[in-house]
Amino acid sequence: MKVIICGAGQVGLGIAEQLAAEGNDVSIIDINPVLVQRANDMLEVRATVGNGAHPDVLERAGARDADMLIAVTLADEVNMVACQVAHSLFDIPTKIARVRAQSYLAKDYAPLISRKSLAIDFIISPEVEVGNMVLRRLQLPGAFETLSFGDGRVLAVGIACGEDCPVVDTPIRQLTELFPDLPAVIVAVVRQGTLFVPHRDEQLEVGDDVYVIAPADQIARTLKIFGHEEPLARRVIIAGGGNIGLYVARAMEAREQIVRAKVIEASRARAVEISEELGRTVVLHGSALSEELLREAEVQSADTMVAVTNDDQVNILTSVLAKHLGCKRSLCLVNSAAYTAMVRSFGIEAQINPRAITVSRILQFVRRGRIRGVHSIHNGAGELIEAEAIETAPVVGKSIRELDMSEGVRFGAIIRNGQIFAPTGATELEPKDRAILFVRSDHVRQVEQLFRVSPEYF
Repeated sequence: MKVIICGAGQVGLGIAEQLAAEGNDVSIIDINPVLVQRANDMLEVRATVGNGAHPDVLERAGARDADMLIAVTLADEVNMVACQVAHSLFDIPTKIARVRAQSYLAKDYAPLISRKSLAIDFIISPEVEVGNMVLRRLQLPGAFETLSFGDGRVLAVGIACGEDCPVVDTPIRQLTELFPDLPAVIVAVVRQGTLFVPHRDEQLEVGDDVYVIAPADQIARTLKIFGHEEPLARRVIIAGGGNIGLYVARAMEAREQIVRAKVIEASRARAVEISEELGRTVVLHGSALSEELLREAEVQSADTMVAVTNDDQVNILTSVLAKHLGCKRSLCLVNSAAYTAMVRSFGIEAQINPRAITVSRILQFVRRGRIRGVHSIHNGAGELIEAEAIETAPVVGKSIRELDMSEGVRFGAIIRNGQIFAPTGATELEPKDRAILFVRSDHVRQVEQLFRVSPEYF
């Protein structure tokens, strides 16, 4: 597949890296020569300097025979115009645009962003995606990662195995025997930085990060089994009143009547602006790194600190300071991969990477076959995928055991006729089944082929 990516920043580079590694023909465009040179040095891609919305630049990047355009520059207008040019002049079949300004996404203006007007097939809004991820994490404080599948009916959660975890040193096979009525499946484990699919005799160890797939109504019980029975946050402090912080605060006002939220914003003008938009939320002006201001916000009695400023270092230090002052938990926004590995060592329970979230959402459209959802985990080492089985797909009519991919793939849940169950090796997928599974990065292409739609289907 030939893909053009407009924007060589963190998101564009992340998408290009993923797609190039899978053997796709990737071209990347950016107006900044330094970013283009970096992409050219790091990846096997065609790199072009220029404005991605200009027809001549798109043509130089190979637009005449491209299959997909992904516009993720920092300018919404460039992304939208690039999609229009790709449609009108080059007839590129699929066009994806990142749009950050919430005004474009308002329901009243929805007709603007459609195939009939700007010819955009899929809009990705990082602020909304990250905001929703924050809200899901607040709902399940015992998990360091929470991913939704099957229209919210199935969740995949990342759980840290601490020293007080009751199931440490217990074979996974025995967990199934101890809780036979719990349709939860351990699909992946991260141990000392390595992501792998565990076998049934594997014992969990202190320090492991475990990914579990289960029905949404069984997640609380699953967390309890792993020793995580943290209560829902009732007092939340949000550091950063930007688009993400405002989105989270507004959503909590609408959904959680018993939650008391406070927002700390460094810009006085922005603090005044969001205070007028929010009702029950208290807005404080000042630095989230000020111990005096944190005490004024009553951080010592807060359940969760949500640090979502646009500065990674501020987010990390704010989270650490809040924990030091008595806040029970912290959730930290981290853009740079360089900080990802060290965040947990600071006592920060959970982190969110906007780049990973955005890349995952875009991959959902890039994946071939009937792939309904994709979430990249552990810096791209693996993916959690929701796939639909179509009548002519190779996966139909075969038992999971026959697929012979146990080293890199683990099925976690099957949705069949509205019912959710945990599959076994003998489970055969039927047409219209939706499977939620973990796939190691080197097995992604094989899974795509298993769920591909044959021409006879049409």
